[in-house]
Amino acid sequence: MRTRVFPAPKVPAVFLMFWAVKLLTTGIGETAADYLGTVSIPLAAVIGLGSFSTAIYLQLKADTYHPVRYWATVLSVALFGTMVADGPHIALGTPYWFDSIVYLGLLCGLLTWWQRSEGTISVHSITTARRERFYWGVVLLTFGLGTAVGDATAIDFGLGFTWSIVLFAVLIVVPLGLWKLGLNATIAFWASYVLTRPLGASIADWFGKDIHKGGLGWGIGPVTLVGLLLFAVLVAYLSLTHSDVDHAADHARESAVREPDPVLE
Repeated sequence: MRTRVFPAPKVPAVFLMFWAVKLLTTGIGETAADYLGTVSIPLAAVIGLGSFSTAIYLQLKADTYHPVRYWATVLSVALFGTMVADGPHIALGTPYWFDSIVYLGLLCGLLTWWQRSEGTISVHSITTARRERFYWGVVLLTFGLGTAVGDATAIDFGLGFTWSIVLFAVLIVVPLGLWKLGLNATIAFWASYVLTRPLGASIADWFGKDIHKGGLGWGIGPVTLVGLLLFAVLVAYLSLTHSDVDHAADHARESAVREPDPVLE
C-alpha cells in the first residue's frame, strides 16, 4: 500500500527533556481526568474525546514535527487514555489488575502487528503516515496500560501512592540498566515509556489526593493547573530552541523502505 513519506521523523529526539515532559503529561492526564469527573462525567467525556480527536487529526494531517502539536497530542492522549482505562473498572467493575492484563495483551498484539507490517517499531522510523498511525495507537495503549497498572498497585494491592512512586521509580531505571548491558534500545524505550505513566500518575495523585486517601491534600485542581503551567513552559522552550529535533532523520529516511529490525528477529 502507498503511504505518505515525511522528510524527517515526526517524533522528538529521546533525551532527558523528552522524559520530563512525558512524565508531566502523565500526571496532568491523571489529575485532569479526575477533576473533570468531579465536575461532570458527560463534560469530561466530551472534553476528553473532543481534545483527543482534534489533536490527533491535526497531528496526522501534518507532514513535519512540531513540539507544540506533538506534545498537545500526547497530553490529549494522556487525558483520553486515563478515561479509557478507568472505563472498564467503573462500568463493569473489573479489578485494575485484570484490566492491566487485557491492556498488556492488546499492546503486545499491536506492537507485533506493527513489527510485521513495517519491519521495525523504532521511534526513529516514524517517517511514513502508516508508521505514525501505528505509533499513536501504541501510545494510547501505553497510557491505558500504565493507568491500570498504577491503580492496581495503589488500590488492588494496597501499596498506596507513596510506595507506588517508590516501586515505579525503581522499575523505570531497570530498562536503562538492561540497555547498558545489551538490551535492544527499542525494547528498552517502550518499556520505559509504559512505566512513565504509573510513575507520573502516582506522583500527581500523591500531591493532589486528600490526606485520608494517602495524598498530601493539595487538591487535584491546583495540581493540574501547576502541571499545565510547567508543561507550557517546557514545550515553549523546546519550540524556541529546537533542541528536541531528532538528528537520526537521515537514518529514518533510509529505513522508510521496509528493512528488518533486530528487535523482534
